[in-house]
Amino acid sequence: MAAVLLNGKELAEKKQAEMKSEVEHLADKGIVPGLAVIIVGANPASQTYVRSKVKACEKVGMHSVLVELPETVTEEELLDQVEKFNKDNSIHGILVQLPLPDHISEQKVIETIIPEKDVDGFHPVNVGKMMLGQECFISCTPYGILELIKAYELPMEGKHVVVVGRSNIVGKPVGQLMLNENATVTYCHSKTENLKEITSQGDILIVAVGRPKMIGKDMVKEGAVVIDVGINRMEDGKLCGDVDFEDCLEKASYITPVPKGVGPMTITMLLANTIQSAKRAYSI
Repeated sequence: MAAVLLNGKELAEKKQAEMKSEVEHLADKGIVPGLAVIIVGANPASQTYVRSKVKACEKVGMHSVLVELPETVTEEELLDQVEKFNKDNSIHGILVQLPLPDHISEQKVIETIIPEKDVDGFHPVNVGKMMLGQECFISCTPYGILELIKAYELPMEGKHVVVVGRSNIVGKPVGQLMLNENATVTYCHSKTENLKEITSQGDILIVAVGRPKMIGKDMVKEGAVVIDVGINRMEDGKLCGDVDFEDCLEKASYITPVPKGVGPMTITMLLANTIQSAKRAYSI
């Protein structure tokens, strides 16, 4: 029997409709959530991501500001721009699109954004609070994965979650979120031995490595929930994930498609974090 699709696009649309209603309610009180997006250089993928974020803001009625800086911008100039938004009361969330040019320290930029406006959830203060299970801004992709699993009422407590990938943006935080939900978590990465043996034990398998179709059905437990975070473009121009979707479709019980799986949830949770930031600013 084919797996049930975890339709992130459908859930994202539902959540954004709810957000639009909430933003309208806030506007009646004179509060308009605002997101500032800064992009450096002309990376086509980054430009696409940024446009989709600005468009999503418009869709739910939020205020957004897009700042496009040249590749040659200095680190000091970029940090000055971040500081301006830190002090701007009409801006409740600041996002600096990664990656940045080599001459700019990503960590320094992330740490310059005040934690109260770090809607990407990358600041060490927010990461630390997430580890402790305290209220904070959660990194958007892991947050989207958590909401997707909850929407389909799939149990996490007591389940063995295997995370393939240990990036600071997805792998590490999503594993911690699963631990906070009382799952037993195993991390796998490029140095893991017997990878197939470990992944095939996962009741929930989350894959975020950026390698097309790396995970086949021989690496998936029968009836597992498979979350594919990867998005890769093949030579024929088609998109695929890190999981071989067609190969695993009959073995998994639930699986995310690529596209229309995790991706739409990432942007949606960015909006959710920004709205939450605006509400906190006005003690709502």
